[in-house]
Amino acid sequence: MVLVWKMLLGFASFLLAYFLLILVRFLKKVWLNPICIQSFMRSQGIKGPSYELLHGNTKEIINMRRYATSRAMEDMSHDIFPRILPDIYSWVNIYGATYLNWYGPQPQLVVTEPELVKEILNNKNGDYPKIDLEGYAKKLLGDGLSASKGEKWARMRKLANQVFHAESLKNTLPAMITSTEIMLERWKENEGKEVEVFEEFRLLTSEVISKTAFGSSYLEGKNIFEMLMKLTLIVSRNARNNRFPGISHLFKSSDEIESEKLEQGIKNCIERIIQKREQENCKENESSKAVHKEWQETAREEVIEIFGQMKPNADAIPRLKTINMILEECLRLYPPVPAIMRKVHKKVKLGRLTLPAHTELLISPLALHHEPKIWGEDVHHFKPERFAGGVIKATNNNPVAFLPFGFGPRTCVGLNFAMAEAKIALSMILQHYKFSLSPNYVHSPVQVFMVRPHHGVKIILSRV
Repeated sequence: MVLVWKMLLGFASFLLAYFLLILVRFLKKVWLNPICIQSFMRSQGIKGPSYELLHGNTKEIINMRRYATSRAMEDMSHDIFPRILPDIYSWVNIYGATYLNWYGPQPQLVVTEPELVKEILNNKNGDYPKIDLEGYAKKLLGDGLSASKGEKWARMRKLANQVFHAESLKNTLPAMITSTEIMLERWKENEGKEVEVFEEFRLLTSEVISKTAFGSSYLEGKNIFEMLMKLTLIVSRNARNNRFPGISHLFKSSDEIESEKLEQGIKNCIERIIQKREQENCKENESSKAVHKEWQETAREEVIEIFGQMKPNADAIPRLKTINMILEECLRLYPPVPAIMRKVHKKVKLGRLTLPAHTELLISPLALHHEPKIWGEDVHHFKPERFAGGVIKATNNNPVAFLPFGFGPRTCVGLNFAMAEAKIALSMILQHYKFSLSPNYVHSPVQVFMVRPHHGVKIILSRV
């Protein structure tokens, strides 16, 4: 009996010691570490909103962003920085261009100084790798080129560079032209009527990707894109939600259950398309404004001068200087990705700062794109001519201030593909149509994983 009591006492002591160990680690993570890091960064002149136990600044950020996008913008202003990222817009003005905030107990250094951004994104020593994707984001992006690191990323990037090489891109132009022709044919039924072009361009891009990547039509890949859209909405909805580690093993939310189904469904669809390709290969072996109408006419004149009424061709696309300027100005005002995340594994020197290990870095292209010190006091005006002399001149020798596709070794590999598709589609539209904003258009940009119009983009078409 005494032996049994000793065993029970020993087991209870073990449980108590184990519980105390977990408690100490928990308190260190959510209380002691944040206090030490906050003090260390303040000693270097880096300030920021105070850390709140457990949730950091997450609740405040969520509330600020929810309020900022709760209603449409009252005019057609391009000043979307305080709307999309109100926390960064406000805290940069309070704490400086580089400051510290908290995603739960995770420290995040927000960097908007061009020189520091350049140092981070140009680094080739692996000092600032991408953050590890978890939860919903990992289901959406997986472990592909955008999320992988080290040797795996280098191998994938090398393969991707071959696919998106200039000569390889020429082979994709017929698919882009054919898909645009299909879209324009569909538009004939809506001449003089309202067309929601954001959805139309989403379908166009999906069609082009289906044909060039899978050799299939959009209808065949429709399920994949619909599931990706649903998964994107789930990711955006849960972007700032804190979940305790391991809780998903005990209890799954409705979003977690749905995202797992979508992830598996996407994999199954892609596998079926690949199998089909393999089998085929074997067998073969504002009101009615035309906002910025003058630029629309200038772009149309350029297209007619270069192509006439002929289809665009690969050799002439680089001559579309005006369209390139328009696209770059649109990407400056409305960068698709408003924030880029990196991290540091170990203590590292960044410019004048020493960063503690496990700090995350948040770089905001939106903040840089809307900085008057770089672009001038007309920063919120649509002025494509600012890119007439190229990006370096437009940014006053700060090319890192223009980040629609990233910067440095991890610049988006699909940059040329995306720009070629946009130039072809816009050229062919301008050959056939004039367009103006519908009176029903509501200017309400939001961030749903990427920046997008909340209510779409409704325009009125008229034949040239």
